[in-house]
Amino acid sequence: MALPCRNNLKFLFRFLLKSNYWERSFCAAVSPENKNPPGSGRVFSGIQPTGVPHLGNYLGALENWVSLQNQYPSVLYSIVDLHSITQPQDPAQLRNNILNMAASLLACGINPEKAILFQQSQVSEHSELSWILGCLTSMPRLRHLPQWKMKSKQKNEGSVGLYTYPVLQAADILLYKSTHVPVGEDQVQHLELAQDLARIFNYRYGDVFPEAHALLGSTRKVKSLRDPSAKMSKSDTQTMATISITDSPDDIALKIRRAVTDFTSEVTFDPETRPGVSNLVTIHAAMATISVEEAVLQAKGLDTGAYKALVSEAVIQRLTPIREEFQRLRADRAHLQNLLELGNRRARELAAPVLAEVRHKVGLS
Repeated sequence: MALPCRNNLKFLFRFLLKSNYWERSFCAAVSPENKNPPGSGRVFSGIQPTGVPHLGNYLGALENWVSLQNQYPSVLYSIVDLHSITQPQDPAQLRNNILNMAASLLACGINPEKAILFQQSQVSEHSELSWILGCLTSMPRLRHLPQWKMKSKQKNEGSVGLYTYPVLQAADILLYKSTHVPVGEDQVQHLELAQDLARIFNYRYGDVFPEAHALLGSTRKVKSLRDPSAKMSKSDTQTMATISITDSPDDIALKIRRAVTDFTSEVTFDPETRPGVSNLVTIHAAMATISVEEAVLQAKGLDTGAYKALVSEAVIQRLTPIREEFQRLRADRAHLQNLLELGNRRARELAAPVLAEVRHKVGLS
């Protein structure tokens, strides 16, 4: 061991007292007040290349990503392929998924002239910073993160990569001195780890990293079409449960037609007692860019069967141009690879001087 456990604990205790950690920790993650007003700072976020995004991904994250690239002067979006290999991956399929994700993001509206779109593994500074930060992270801190508990229980065990991937996630954020990170509510604790590591590093070695603030995403939760008690998921074994952003109009109409509702024909919005119908109302409102109240008003006089046709129309109208653009981009593999390589170079230009600064502070150079 590089440092005895007792020394680590003493250091951590001194750090908590001096940094006023307990008062600052949660507030820093979700407070709307921060040092960087909208229109300044740097945004970073990442997405795993685990297949073409579905409707929940689009409404919960990607739609917001497109908006953020127009609000901030510096925006980075990473296809985080290193995170994806914490689960077994077929190498050929992974290569294909990386290009599929790049095409999906571009088709959804990510503009490589406004945002740096890049492949995480092609910027080696991510891995080196992750190791350095891992040496500042206690095992109990990682053990209590909810996703480790959930995923390790599902597998009855977990890999070292799965255990430490929140540290890599923190490195992804800190490497670019990011000031804002769009996250869902289930990711706030992982952002808190990045904030903690920024404070610990700065306290031990001198100021380098800002503490990134959460940009909490949409509160719209798109549920499975077959089980409205669960989130829509790419890993769902029921093909009728999930709408992909590249689904054909016929597939979209069929999936919505078979969506689980209930025995009441009137359309109302009550997620607690009518989750299936309420899920359709949420989807309709989001895709038609109207309020939930307006969606319910448009459904007046329709039974759930007729309303499903209205929902299908809104989804098809919104996703058709995305599907067509995805197909156009995917037909030109060389163009996609060139766009990613350009993004990789731009990301490395930002990452290299930060890692050089970190290496010097730590004593590695």
